Amino acid sequence: MRPLAVSLGDPAGIGPEVVAKAWDLRNAEALPPFFAVGDIAAIEAVWSGPVRRIGDPAEAAELFDRALPCIHVAEESEIVPGRPTLDGARCAFQSLEIATGLARAEGASALVTGPVSKAQLAQVGFQHPGQTEFVAERCGVSRENVVMMLAGPTLRVVPLTIHIPFTLVPEVLTPALIRSRAIATARGLKRLFGIAQPRLAMAGLNPHAGENGLIGREEIEVIAPTLAGLREEGIDISGPYPADTLFSPRARAGYDAALCCYHDQALIPIKTLHFDDGVNMTLGLPIVRTSPDHGTAFDIAGQGKAHPGAMIAAIRMAYEAERCRRTPAEPA
Repeated sequence: MRPLAVSLGDPAGIGPEVVAKAWDLRNAEALPPFFAVGDIAAIEAVWSGPVRRIGDPAEAAELFDRALPCIHVAEESEIVPGRPTLDGARCAFQSLEIATGLARAEGASALVTGPVSKAQLAQVGFQHPGQTEFVAERCGVSRENVVMMLAGPTLRVVPLTIHIPFTLVPEVLTPALIRSRAIATARGLKRLFGIAQPRLAMAGLNPHAGENGLIGREEIEVIAPTLAGLREEGIDISGPYPADTLFSPRARAGYDAALCCYHDQALIPIKTLHFDDGVNMTLGLPIVRTSPDHGTAFDIAGQGKAHPGAMIAAIRMAYEAERCRRTPAEPA
């Protein structure tokens, strides 16, 4: 299988450090070959290990045991870890563009994206809410048809609504949204995780899942009828459940992914359980794309404190998902 493409993200953030540390741990973690896409100087600013500039992804597999391969994307200003610049944002943008193109053109087997600053990117013409929407557009997929899944070793969650005020959640949480996200999640679990019969569970919006209408009626009027319709279509989905019990060890054993009504309902449990090894995976794309579930952490960049666990998990999950996606007849 071809090496994975890993965009470094913002060169002033912790992306270069965690990618380099992942390469350092390649044997201990049994990682597949990958190559970085970004400014080599950003890696050298935080790491003294071997890095080798490549011009073709095909070179990465041969070099991987001896040095971290990198497709160099030049930046015009000096890189200072922890001090983001507009030049750095432009570099991150270009790195993402190149890495996505390589994955789309099958020069790389999958795409792993390093953390970026949305505020910095917005100042250099990046017109997307985040990297997920950018990758979807480049793949010719509508942003409405992709799903963000956060995954760790013991939990997978899908937030049905993401970066919107909480007051808007009841309005946005429509039967159509629930249905489309549930179907995409079930398909993604089959295609990328090899789960033949995915089991989904959905959290309620209100405390105690509405307490039979006493605390809210969204569960009765919107969620439950939609889940019933999905079950008639052959989707194994249950709920709505009170969110305060849905993530207990016993409950987690009963489903493969949990659908959550809003951002924090999904992000709090996944980050509590898997802060250092949580992965953001995009479902619904023609390519495999993952990302570590953390930000740029400018406040600790360059200090050697960044934990590589989430980047290692993102690389491993991308590799395993691509293997799962491939048909048995396709050569390895």
